[in-house]
This record gives sequence, C-alpha cells and structure tokens, in this order.
Amino acid sequence: MIVRFGFVAMSVLLEKTSPSRTMTYANFAKLDDREAGLRRLERIAEENLRTTLRIMKHCVGHEIYVYRMTSKLIPLVTHDAFKDWNPYPALEEAFADIGRYAKAKGMRLSFHPDHFCVFSTPRPEVLAKSAEDLNYHVAMLEHMGLDPSTKCNIHVGGAYGDKPASLERFIRQFGALEDRLRERVTLENDDKTFTARETLAAAEAVGAPMVLDIHHHAVNDGGDGEAALHGELWPRILRTWNGPDGRPLPLAPKLHVSSPKSERDPRGHADNVEAGPLLRFLQGINGSVPRLDVMIEAKMKDAALLRLMDDMRRLEAEGEAVRVIDGGSIEII
Repeated sequence: MIVRFGFVAMSVLLEKTSPSRTMTYANFAKLDDREAGLRRLERIAEENLRTTLRIMKHCVGHEIYVYRMTSKLIPLVTHDAFKDWNPYPALEEAFADIGRYAKAKGMRLSFHPDHFCVFSTPRPEVLAKSAEDLNYHVAMLEHMGLDPSTKCNIHVGGAYGDKPASLERFIRQFGALEDRLRERVTLENDDKTFTARETLAAAEAVGAPMVLDIHHHAVNDGGDGEAALHGELWPRILRTWNGPDGRPLPLAPKLHVSSPKSERDPRGHADNVEAGPLLRFLQGINGSVPRLDVMIEAKMKDAALLRLMDDMRRLEAEGEAVRVIDGGSIEII
C-alpha cells in the first residue's frame, strides 16, 4: 500500500509565506473610497494565491503531493457587506496558475471549510450561511479549473440536544444542495459529537466519501474500539470512495492524522505526529486499498511532515515493514 502525506495551509519552513493575509471589516469601513478598498482586497487576495503557489512549489521540492489550502484566500468575501462584490475577474490568472500547477505535478489539493459550515443546524439563517460558505470554496476550485475530484472536507455539525434528529436534518438539508456543491464534499468524524460510525451513516446516506480522522476516533469512538474499526467500519468507509457502479474512484481514500497535545488535552493537536502509532494503524489496514493519502494536522505543519519522514526512515532501518519511497510517501510492505 502506497501512502502519501500532506500538510495544512501554512509553512513554518518558508519565511513570509502566509497565504491568509487579510483586512478587518472595521479597517475597511474606515476607508473613504469603497472601490479603492475593494481593489486593495483583491490585491491581498492575489498575494495570498501567489503565496499558495509558492508553498505548492515548496511541497513539490520536497516530493510532497498532498496539500490543504487555507480557506482565507479572499478577505471578507463572505461578509454580508460584500454581496455585490465579484473578486474573481481580477483573480482569474492567479487561480488558474494554481490549478495548472496542481494538475501538472499531480498534486491533490483540498479545502476544509471552518466549523460554522454546518448542515445539521435547525436555524434557516445558519443553513443559508453554510451553503454560502461551501459555495465560496467550490467557486474557488472551479476558478482553479479543478474537477470535482478536488474536495472540501466538512463535519456533520452540532447535535443541538438531539443527535438522531440532527443527523436526519443533516441528511435532508445537505441532500437538498445543488449537485455542484454536494459532489465536492467529503465528511469527517469529529472529536466531540459525531463518531466515525455516525458520520459513516451520514456519508452513506448522502453519497459522500468519508475521511476517517483516527485521532478524533480515539477520543470519540462511541464504544467502537479498534476491532470494530478494522472489522466493520473501515471496509464500509472504503466503499464510500466507490463510484455509483461500485468501482473504486480514481481518487485514493484519505485519512486525517494527528497526535494528542498532552494527557491533560487529549483532543488538542501536538506539534508533531508520533510515527509508531500511525505506522501500526497503517500496517493494520495494509492490503485493504492500493493507495492512501494522509493529511497531517500538526502544529509544525511542513516541518512535522519532514520529521515524520525521518522517523519512518528510522523505523525502516530498524526492520519495520515500511519502505520510504521519497520525501513525502512510503510503502507499507
């Protein structure tokens, strides 16, 4: 099984590479010339896109081909005061450059809309904002020229005092979205509310692939231990990555991994990822799928990924059943 690793948004190894520079609405509101202010926002957005491309080139330089972009590429674009603003014409070339580079290098890109993108909500105004936020992410991918295999990962959302009713509401409200939004989504289990089993039920109901977060499962397993995960849940999760004809999609299934920050904060993300427990999990599912992509959610970002690869080389030298292929991928043997 070939496993590729990726990281999230920021680089701690490159200087002056924030892809999420912004302007507060309070500062924008102080400007005398609104049109000039909008042009300034577009310039900031273009800088964010150019920085994203720089980070992607940094990834490829280290043989890393999985990368999650920040959601904050266009400042203030989803704020209610900017409903009449269309920033995309000014950003077309910068968006297109990202898409062209990703396709040329075989990079897998993704977004993870923020926690307020919730389709289990009972509040119509929150549902409308959630759809607007998802549309923003999908629109960016469309302007990059990336097809629906490039996904936006979301959680089911809140339980609102009645988890079964909220799960049913998610299925109904998510299912009512237009196709171009629904086909862009993967669902991930969370660390407090919806377990892997519950998220899987939602994914199966709406036809979305499920991303298993093994750290979230460890702290919120709903009574499903390792035996249930490997024996029943993992094969079902893999089937969510099949097409309507039952055949596997050309897109590798995806995992999220992180390590607990501390015993006092088991849900928090540590600076780095412990290689041993991750390798044991990967060895446990070896043979179930030919390829797997793994998103590292660690505070040290790209540095954590490079450290993990060093640890994998050490484990390989110690005789573990793993072979390091390049700077960002391994083979479980």
